[in-house]
Amino acid sequence: MVRVYIALGSNLRDPLEQCRRAIDALAALPMSTLVATSSFYRTPPYGPQDQPDFLNAVVVLDTALSPLALLDHTQRIEQEQGRERKDERWGPRTLDLDLLLFGDLTLNTERLILPHYDMHNRAFMLVPLAEVASGDLTIGENKTVSHYLASLDTSAITLW
Repeated sequence: MVRVYIALGSNLRDPLEQCRRAIDALAALPMSTLVATSSFYRTPPYGPQDQPDFLNAVVVLDTALSPLALLDHTQRIEQEQGRERKDERWGPRTLDLDLLLFGDLTLNTERLILPHYDMHNRAFMLVPLAEVASGDLTIGENKTVSHYLASLDTSAITLW
């Protein structure tokens, strides 16, 4: 089993319900066990500001699935919950599931980059990640979650 961290985000169609349904779906994945779920956080949009605030959280799974099999499952869950993939980056969405870390695996393919390529710049990912993982968890350039959080503005992030 590998320890995996998955970020959840939603700002459309009852974000709290979207994330609760996603957590239930992740908990039901084959060869996987839900270990922990962070609190739910209200965060300002990343990118275009003319959209509702997001609900963000992080779940921890132990899984025997391969990274691409897990990605297939998360994309299926998004689609089942009304996710429409558009060319617009950082736009509103019913559900976004991002694989942040897959054990200590480093992967760079057309479909998946692990660790998540930009999580160290995204407070909305790091605040809930820090809650469910040790602040000493290493990401990015062998720096800790706490190190990256110290350089980010988290003042607009509140509990949902």
